Amino acid sequence: MTGIDDLPVRDELRGKSPYGAPQLDVPVRLNTNENPYPLPEPLVERIAERVREAARNLNRYPDRDAVELRTELAKYLTRTGGHRVGVENVWAANGSNEVIQQLLQTFGGPGRTAIGFEPSYSMHTLIARGTGTAWISGPRNEDFTIDLAAATRAITESRPDVVFITTPNNPTGNAVPRETVLALYEAAQAAKPSMVVVDEAYVEFSHGDSLLPLIEGRPNLVVSRTMSKAFGAAGLRLGYLAAHPAVVDAVQLVRLPYHLSAVAQATALAALEHTDTLLGYVEQLKAERDRLVAELRAIGYDVTESDANFVQFGRFADSHEAWQKILDQGVLVRDNGVPGWLRVSAGTPAENDAFLDAVRELKKEQSA
Repeated sequence: MTGIDDLPVRDELRGKSPYGAPQLDVPVRLNTNENPYPLPEPLVERIAERVREAARNLNRYPDRDAVELRTELAKYLTRTGGHRVGVENVWAANGSNEVIQQLLQTFGGPGRTAIGFEPSYSMHTLIARGTGTAWISGPRNEDFTIDLAAATRAITESRPDVVFITTPNNPTGNAVPRETVLALYEAAQAAKPSMVVVDEAYVEFSHGDSLLPLIEGRPNLVVSRTMSKAFGAAGLRLGYLAAHPAVVDAVQLVRLPYHLSAVAQATALAALEHTDTLLGYVEQLKAERDRLVAELRAIGYDVTESDANFVQFGRFADSHEAWQKILDQGVLVRDNGVPGWLRVSAGTPAENDAFLDAVRELKKEQSA
């Protein structure tokens, strides 16, 4: 039978695996950083109303520029991000992954390079490969912070076209200081200049402030966001960026025609009407995240400081074996491939209790 290896697939894709986490039918799933709280019923009803209205015009293409949605996203960013932005500063796409893809299609591509500081969000690497952009793995310290001197040196020497800074970082959870981002931006501009993408997918869960104000006076700086996490809308697939208007103009050169459906735009607009309620769930998850950090440390695990809705914990001689033993107790966490570490998403109090019971048993077994 014909397989992938029999097809004329690009050489850099051969032998690779698609992105994805295990989707297993277990009582407690804490492996994909989803918001565990279902959307509140008033929001569900509002979504139905907006989608019903959109359905009356599905014979027509959607607003290809998503002006109403971008306007409301700009209002949300202005209210919560510490910096005023307008519709001209905002672009939206199908999840932050499509935002990243469009940025790499525009500023990366064959003959160009991108750098990220790993371990970090693995889709940066995969999307770079998919767009023909060469990938450079930048350094981190033992505690998963960015080694500023080494990172600056890597940027100076490699002169990348795109620099990714993920804060809070996935899978480690730690935030990147504002001063580090500024230093790396300056290094990138001196070397090339380059586009610097600050991936803030988890920023609503952070102890600190958004880096959104840094786009002022920095036309090569982009802040990317998602509605999957804080808005509890992973199934919606809606991501967006904030940047200089020229960046918004540039990514439209590669966007697919009518890339955001009318239904997606209607659903996102309904969610933005309920921002205060949804951010209330974020506060609950932040408290649960902090409880997980404290409990895991009390049990005897090493824990990375977390500004996200997940916690990285270890250390294990065999992290996959530890993952399996936790799974055997009905709790699914994430084996991210960081040697010696696992990652758990903050769930409901009951889900977190089940997880903590499982890792207590694991610690007893390891200590026996």
